[in-house]
Amino acid sequence: MNSIRRVLAARLLWLLVLFSATASAGWQESLPNARLLGSGEFSWFGFKVYNARLWGTALPLTADSPFALELTYRRTIRRDELVQTSLDEIQRLSGTAVSAAQLKDWQAQMQRAFVDVEPGQRITGVFLPGRGVQFFVDQRLQHAVDDEAFARAFFAIWLDPRTRNPQLRAQLLGR
Repeated sequence: MNSIRRVLAARLLWLLVLFSATASAGWQESLPNARLLGSGEFSWFGFKVYNARLWGTALPLTADSPFALELTYRRTIRRDELVQTSLDEIQRLSGTAVSAAQLKDWQAQMQRAFVDVEPGQRITGVFLPGRGVQFFVDQRLQHAVDDEAFARAFFAIWLDPRTRNPQLRAQLLGR
């Protein structure tokens, strides 16, 4: 009976180790061999909002390269504010190329993907060409959006040449 308990305990321990390794893999599992391409800080009127890091497998980043954009927040920000700011920037950059119906759908997707953030909390978006985007809160998959048009419009907020913060863009792209 003791040997059966030892075998069961060993198997349980093995499962716990396996589960914890899988749980901590986070976004890196979606983008193996990623390396840091660039990083920078976003401030608004002198207030530090977040630190950004761009991870990828290819430099320079191309339109069809997978990558991860990791934002580590320095302030408390409500989910609704994150969603609205993102929508405003997507609409500014996309203009009439994005319909009202698409914006409404994308707003619902971001409501599911984002959370109220606290200082030190991370949201990482992983761009998967041909598929869409996965959003991780800290290292946990929060929501996946299988819509490449949304993914491209979302990441344009930081990576499009018309971004509101060209200096941060240059830092992220390693320039």
